[in-house]
Amino acid sequence: MTVSSVAETYDELAEGMAAVIASLRAEHWDRPSPCEGWTARDVLAHLIDSERDYLTGHGLPLPARPDLDDPAAAWSAHRAAVAELLADGSVAARGFDGHFGPTTVGDALLQFYGFDLIAHRWDLAAVTETPYRFTDRELDTLERSIAGWGEALYLDGVCKRAEIPDRADRQARVLAALGRIG
Repeated sequence: MTVSSVAETYDELAEGMAAVIASLRAEHWDRPSPCEGWTARDVLAHLIDSERDYLTGHGLPLPARPDLDDPAAAWSAHRAAVAELLADGSVAARGFDGHFGPTTVGDALLQFYGFDLIAHRWDLAAVTETPYRFTDRELDTLERSIAGWGEALYLDGVCKRAEIPDRADRQARVLAALGRIG
């Protein structure tokens, strides 16, 4: 993937998450999410913290972690900080040996944390009265990741296995593979 497309793709994924975040009201943030033991606020903290840990683990500077008292503002601040890093093309192009072999900071960011930015949209929307419906493109991305990660998807703390319901539609099959329904 080109360096400019990494920045553009991250921005697109982050914007999709921002739209879901904007749909939550203040009372939604402390409701339990489908992620066992996590509230909606915890899901957002996971998104921000895991991206921060990844980027700072590669020696990339980020400002202080935004306060989650205002989740939309926190996401906006985090997103802007990541976008600023990705504006420097050398950041996305930086190579390293990843879990699945040689990769770049940008490709791994999109592969792993981009996956989270799609999958957790459903988790956040689940605390509202409005379910999230993945687009075909989002389902394509999730299915590619599920197939590519194989058993690594089910390591402790990632996803749980769930039974795929009989006659499930595509979204239900993906959600079952992610341990969200079944």
